[in-house]
Amino acid sequence: MMNWRAAFACVLLTLVTSTATAARTGAPLDASGARRAAALAEQLRCLVCQNQSIAESNAELAVDLRREISEQIRAGRSDQDIIDFMVARYGDFVLYRPPVKPHTWLLWFGPALLAVGAVFAFARAVRNRRRRVVEQPLTEAEHAEAKRLLGDPAKSPQ
Repeated sequence: MMNWRAAFACVLLTLVTSTATAARTGAPLDASGARRAAALAEQLRCLVCQNQSIAESNAELAVDLRREISEQIRAGRSDQDIIDFMVARYGDFVLYRPPVKPHTWLLWFGPALLAVGAVFAFARAVRNRRRRVVEQPLTEAEHAEAKRLLGDPAKSPQ
C-alpha cells in the first residue's frame, strides 16, 4: 500500500515539474521572432564571458538571457523595451555599445587615455635617458690607464 502511494507521488511530481518546465520554455518563436531574438542576443554582452555576445556564449547566464529575450518577444515587447529591461537589470555594461554618459566615459575614453599616457611616459623616458647619456672625452689619466690595460699599440709586435 505504501509503495502505491510513493509511486503515485513520483508520477504526480514528474507531471508537475514537466508542466512547469514546458510553461517556462514556452512555444517556439516564429521566424520573425527568432530573427529578432538573434539580433537582440548579438547586441548584448555575456556578463560571464565578457568577450562574447549572449548569442555566442554557452554560459548558463547567457542561456537564461536568451530565454528571457524569447519570453519578452512572446509577450509582445519591442526591441527597445527588451534592451531597456536588460540595462535596468544588468547595467550599461550588458550592451556592446553602451551610450556615452558620464558614468560610461571610462568605457569610452579609458583606452585612448591609457594610450596617450603610455606615449607620454615613453617620450619622457627616452628624453631622460638622452640627458643621462652624455659623452665626455677621456681625461689624460684615463687615457694613460687605457693604454696600460690594453698595451701600447706602438710597442706591440706585429
